[in-house]
Amino acid sequence: MCVGLPAKVMTMKDGMAVVDASGAKREVSAELIENLEPGDYVMVHAGIAIAKITEEDEDEAEDLLEGLL
Repeated sequence: MCVGLPAKVMTMKDGMAVVDASGAKREVSAELIENLEPGDYVMVHAGIAIAKITEEDEDEAEDLLEGLL
């Protein structure tokens, strides 16, 4: 099973994004998503932003993850 983590895009540069995932900032590849900008939300798996999501999706995913821990 694969688990993606929701994250907010903080900065973009040269196909890479710095994202904030529950307070942890990481650099991930953003090559798969067009028109990604700071403030957008993404689902991250294995160091790659794999899908753009809404803020509501991010909130729901965070709630589900908190329930698992």
